[in-house]
Amino acid sequence: MFTLNIHGRLLRYDRPAVMGIINATPDSFHAASRVAGEEAAAAVAARMAAEGADILDVGACSTRPGSVAPDAAEEWARLEPALRAVRREAPGLPVSVDTYRADVARRAVESGLADIVNDISAGALDPDMFATIAALRVPYVLMHMRGTPADMQQHCDYADVTADVIAELAAPLDKLTQAGVADIIVDPGFGFAKTLEQNYRLMRGLPALCSALRRPVLVGVSRKSMLTRLLDIPAADALPATTGLNMLALERGAALLRVHDVAPAVQAVKIFNALNAC
Repeated sequence: MFTLNIHGRLLRYDRPAVMGIINATPDSFHAASRVAGEEAAAAVAARMAAEGADILDVGACSTRPGSVAPDAAEEWARLEPALRAVRREAPGLPVSVDTYRADVARRAVESGLADIVNDISAGALDPDMFATIAALRVPYVLMHMRGTPADMQQHCDYADVTADVIAELAAPLDKLTQAGVADIIVDPGFGFAKTLEQNYRLMRGLPALCSALRRPVLVGVSRKSMLTRLLDIPAADALPATTGLNMLALERGAALLRVHDVAPAVQAVKIFNALNAC
């Protein structure tokens, strides 16, 4: 379905990939996903690798709605030991660093601890990000968001959410391409500057987004408020809903699933593949 160039090693994915989330934060919205310290990060990485994760995504700055970000020094202090643990426990898996700060991304890649940069802001929160990615020559996840995590839910005034997200991703996508960045994954940003209804309209419009942007599309709906608010349940109880929506995302063209729970997502991908092989 797509390829990624990881430091000169070409990885081919002939099925949707599963990206496991490792949160080195004290305040991520799903409490069970938080890892405190190197040993905890190592244990989660080992489990996710055994369960079949294709990529591990490590972040140290919560981006839930209304969150307040740590400064860059604190982000790196949380991130470095977690990345080292993940690299040690899952040496064969690509590691993605979840950050919108160019300097943090550069340090993670240049230290050999990360292979991919996952940026929630599509470069909007750090003007140096695109030049940094072009210089590092690593795959980049370009995610749609408006504003900042602290105020993004005040920026949900779309004429047509799918068409507007396509347009707002197309411009930075073109800028990255012109800068020579070859491997770009697009993420429509479910839960980021979208209302509950807009999230579902965007999921319904996912085939149009995949067709228009012509890049691998990452879907991250794991345990998010588009599920918990609709069903009136806490994030801790949202795994069945996550799995159901992940399957719908696969049917609509998702190439990657970003999840807290790797084993159920891997099972969903296997079922999806079996259905398509019939």
